[in-house]
Amino acid sequence: MEVPVIGKLNSPLPLILALMTGGIILVGGMTYKIVETPTAEIKLNDLTVLVKRETLAVEIEASGTLEPMESVNLSPKNPGRLLKLLVQQGMSVKQGQVLAVMENTEVQAEGKQAQANFQKAVAELEAAKITIPSEINQAQTRLIQAEAQLEETQANLARAQQRIPRYIEQIKAQILAARSRTQLAASRVKRNEELMKEGAITHDSFDEVISDYHNAEANLLEITQRLEQAQNTANPEISQLQQDIIRSQAAVTEAKIAFEERKKTAQAETSRLEASVTAAKAELERKMIQFQDTAIRAPFDGIITRKYANVGAFVTPTTSASTSILALARGLEVVAKVPEMDLGMLEVGQPVKVIADAYPDKIFQGKVIRIAPEAIIDRNVTSFEVTVGLVTGQDELKSKMNVDVTFLGKQLSNALVVPTIAIVTQEGKLGVMVPDQDNNPQFKPVTIGMVLDKKTEILSGLNSGDRVFIDIPSNKKDKKS
Repeated sequence: MEVPVIGKLNSPLPLILALMTGGIILVGGMTYKIVETPTAEIKLNDLTVLVKRETLAVEIEASGTLEPMESVNLSPKNPGRLLKLLVQQGMSVKQGQVLAVMENTEVQAEGKQAQANFQKAVAELEAAKITIPSEINQAQTRLIQAEAQLEETQANLARAQQRIPRYIEQIKAQILAARSRTQLAASRVKRNEELMKEGAITHDSFDEVISDYHNAEANLLEITQRLEQAQNTANPEISQLQQDIIRSQAAVTEAKIAFEERKKTAQAETSRLEASVTAAKAELERKMIQFQDTAIRAPFDGIITRKYANVGAFVTPTTSASTSILALARGLEVVAKVPEMDLGMLEVGQPVKVIADAYPDKIFQGKVIRIAPEAIIDRNVTSFEVTVGLVTGQDELKSKMNVDVTFLGKQLSNALVVPTIAIVTQEGKLGVMVPDQDNNPQFKPVTIGMVLDKKTEILSGLNSGDRVFIDIPSNKKDKKS
C-alpha cells in the first residue's frame, strides 16, 4: 500500500533536505553531462567544416598594366635638323597626317636636278627614235644603190662581151668588102689604062678611075686600122668593166656591213638610252621619296604621347627616345601576369573585369585577346603574359596605369569543395585531416581539381557531409611539436 510521504513524516524538513540534496546531486550530474559532452562537440565544430557541394564561379585575379596596343617612336629616315613641329603632346592624329618637317632645301635642289636629268634623258631617247630609223634607212638606201650599181656594171660587162665580138666581125666583113672594092678598082685601072693608050677614053676619065682606086685603098686601110683598134681596145674595156664589178661588189659588201652594223648599234643605242631614262627616272623618284620623307607622317591613327625634340634639334634615324621626334600610340590594352597554375583556366575571348587604381569604384569590362606562348620566369616564379582588350574605359583609362583584373571563367556546377586551408601534404601526398573515431585528426589522401583562391575542388577521397579539419587541436599540435 502506497503511503503518502507527508503522512509518514511528521516533519517535512528531512524530506525537503533530502529532496534538496538529491536534486543537487541530480542537477550536478546532469550539469556535468551537459557541460562535458557539448564542449567536445563545440570544439570539433570549431576545428572542422563540412564538405559541401557548391556551384563555383571560376575567377582568377591578377595585376597588370595598361599598355598601348601599338606604339612607335617617330624619327626621320635621314639625319637632319627639325624644321617644323606641327603637333603637341596629347593631340589626336590621323594616319598619313604630317606631324613634323625636316630641313629639305638641299633635297629639293637635288630633286630639281634629277628632274632635269630625267627630262634630258627622255629628250635624247625621243631624238634617237627619230634619227636612228633615219640612219638605218640611209644605210639601207646606200646598200640598195650599191647593189643596183653592181647589177648595172655586170650588165655592162655582159653587153660588152656580146658587143665587141660582133663589132670586130662587122669590121672584118667591111675589110673583105673593101678589099673587093680595091681589087675591082685596080682591075678597072688596068683596063682603062689600055683604053686611054688606045685613045678610047680621055685622061679625065682615067683619072676618075685612078681616084676610085685610091679611095678604095684608103677605105680598106681605114677599116683595117679600125679592126686593129677594136682588137686592141676589147680586152682593156673588158678588164675595166671587170674591175668596176669588183669595186661594186666591195661597195655592196661594205654597205651591207654598215647596214647590219647600224641596225645592231641602233638596238644597243636605244637600249642604252632607255636604260638612261630608267636610271634618271629612278633617281628622280628616289629624290622625290627623300623629299617626301622629310615630312614625318603618322603611320596610324593615334595620340601623341611624348615629344622628344624641339625645332632646330638634330635628329637621326633611330627608335631611341633620345634622338626621336615624337612618340605615337594607338589604343589601350591590359598586360597581366598570370601564374602558370591558373593558365589552363584561361582562353581567348574570356570576359575580364578591370579595376584601375585611379578609379577604384569603377569596373571596366574587357576580354582576353592574347595569351603569350612563352613563360616569364622572375625570381623562380613562372607566369605568362595575358593581354586583355578593353571593351569599356578607352576614354578614361591612360597608358601605364596599374590595374587589377579578374578573369571570369565558366561555372562549376555541383562541385565538391573544401576550404583551401584544409589541404595538407603528408609524405609527398595531398590530402586532408578528418576526424577519426575519437575525433582526432587523421590524414586522408584526396585528389584535388580546381583551386579557386579560398576553395579547392575535391575530385575523389571525400563525400558530401564529411568533416575536415581546418585547424589542429592544440594538444595535437603540442604532441606533434
